[in-house]
Amino acid sequence: MKAIHVLSAVIGGAIAGAAVGLLFAPEKGSDTRSKIADILRQKGISLKKGKMEELVEEIEDQINETL
Repeated sequence: MKAIHVLSAVIGGAIAGAAVGLLFAPEKGSDTRSKIADILRQKGISLKKGKMEELVEEIEDQINETL
């Protein structure tokens, strides 16, 4: 296979994937981030840099417990 064919297949796949993602996305990204931030605020979690690492570790622990 020629390199140009591989390159065009990769670029075509990326464009198709982006188009499908945009068409089937349930909400705008900013809306989703806003909802996540609201839920975390209700639970008393602030998104400061130091707290973010703790939050990630807590989420990892909860995921590992459920698996």
